Amino acid sequence: MRIATTETLKDRFIIAAVLLSVVYNAVLAVINAHVMRLGFVHVALGEVLILALGLAYLLRHGLRKRDLSLLAFLMFTLFLALYVSALNGKVYIDYFRNILIIFCFAALGTRASDKTVMAAFHVACLAVMLVLACEIISLQLYAWIFKPGLYFEATRGLKQPDYDGSGLFGNALGFKGRLTFGLIGHRASSLFLEQVSLSNFAGVMMMYCLFFWPELKRRARFLLVASIVLILLTTASRTMLIFSAVCACGYFIFPYIPKILNILVMPLILLAALVIFVLKPDATGDNFIGRVVLTMRHMSGIDLPAILGLSIGEAAGFVDSGYVYIVYAGTIFSLIAFWLFVTLYPSGETPRQRRLAHALPVFLFLNLMIGATPIFTAKIAGLLWLLVGHAKFNDRPGVPAPTRPSARSAKGARRMGAGQATPGTVLARNARQEVF
Repeated sequence: MRIATTETLKDRFIIAAVLLSVVYNAVLAVINAHVMRLGFVHVALGEVLILALGLAYLLRHGLRKRDLSLLAFLMFTLFLALYVSALNGKVYIDYFRNILIIFCFAALGTRASDKTVMAAFHVACLAVMLVLACEIISLQLYAWIFKPGLYFEATRGLKQPDYDGSGLFGNALGFKGRLTFGLIGHRASSLFLEQVSLSNFAGVMMMYCLFFWPELKRRARFLLVASIVLILLTTASRTMLIFSAVCACGYFIFPYIPKILNILVMPLILLAALVIFVLKPDATGDNFIGRVVLTMRHMSGIDLPAILGLSIGEAAGFVDSGYVYIVYAGTIFSLIAFWLFVTLYPSGETPRQRRLAHALPVFLFLNLMIGATPIFTAKIAGLLWLLVGHAKFNDRPGVPAPTRPSARSAKGARRMGAGQATPGTVLARNARQEVF
C-alpha cells in the first residue's frame, strides 16, 4: 500500500510540473490583466519556480546512472557558460537555462510511466483546445480574459500595434500575403498567447502520436489528430505543415532507418538552406524562404570573436535565427554539443523509439532555421523532453517492465527469511544500485 501511494504521488507531481510549464504564461497574463501589472522578472521567477520544483524532486529521489548523459550535457554547457561569462566580464547563463530545462524534464521523463506521460499530454491538449475554442468562437472574450498584447508589452516591452484594437499579441495578427486558411482573421494563440508556441505544440503532439499511436484508443486518435489539424489550420504555420508531412510519411518509414543517420539531419537542413540562399540571396519577408535567407545571412556574418564567445551581448538580437543565437550565446561548441545530444540521446532500438528519434532532430533543427526561443521555452520544451526522456528507457526490447510486488509475494518473502530474495526484493535492490 505504501508503494502504491508513493507511485501515485510521483505521478501526480510529474503531471503537475509539466502542466504548470504549459499554463504558467496564461496564468500570469490573467494576473497582469485583472489583478496587478507584472514585468519580465515575474515571468523569469515563474520559470525558475517550475525548474526548482523539478530539480528538487530529482535531488530528493536521487540521480541515477541513466541520468549521466543528461548530466554530462548540462555540465558541459555550464562550463561554456562560465567560460563566456569570464571572457566577457559579466554573468551570462541564458543558454544554460535552456539546457537546464531540457535536463529537468528529460530526467523527469525517465521516471514517468506510460500512463503518467499520456495523462500529461491529454490534459495539456484538452486545456489548449478549450481555450482555442474560446478564441475561435469569441475573440472578444478571449482577449478580455488574457489581454495578450498588454501582457507582452508589460513583460517583454513589445508595444501593441496602434492599428489594431483587438488586444492580441502583434505577431498573431494576420496581414496581406500571409499564409491563411480563412478560418479566423488572425493566427491562433490559445493558452500560449502567441502563435509560434501553439504551432510548435502541435508539432510536439505529432511526436507524441508517433510514439504512442499503437497504444492509443480509436477515440483518442481521432481527437488528437483533429486537435493537431485545427491548430495547423488556425496558426497557418509553414514549418509545422512541413513537419506534419514528415511525420505522416515517417510513421511508416522511420522504423527502417538506422538512428545513427540522424547525425545527417542538421547538415542536410543547413545545406538545403544554403542552396536557397544562393538561389535567392535577396529574399525577404515573413515567409519560409525569407526567414531561411535571413538566418543564412546572419550565419555568413558570424566572425571569429562570436565563434569563440566574445560577442554574447549580440545573442539576444538573433531570436529569429536559432543557429546564430546558439553560437553567439555559447560558442560554436554549444552548437556542436546540441547537435550531438539531439542526435545521440534518444534510443532507437524499437520501431516507436526510432519514429521519435528521427522526428526529434527534424523538428528542432528545422525550427532553429526560423527561430530560437520557441523550442527552448518551458511551455514547449517541458512536454517535448518529458516524452523524449520517457521513450529512452521505457521501451527497451526484451526487458520486461518492473512490476510491484504483491501482498502475497511480500508475505512469502518474510517466510523465506533474509537469506533468500523474492522478485520484489530483487527489483528494490536493483533500484538502490541504480542511484548514485
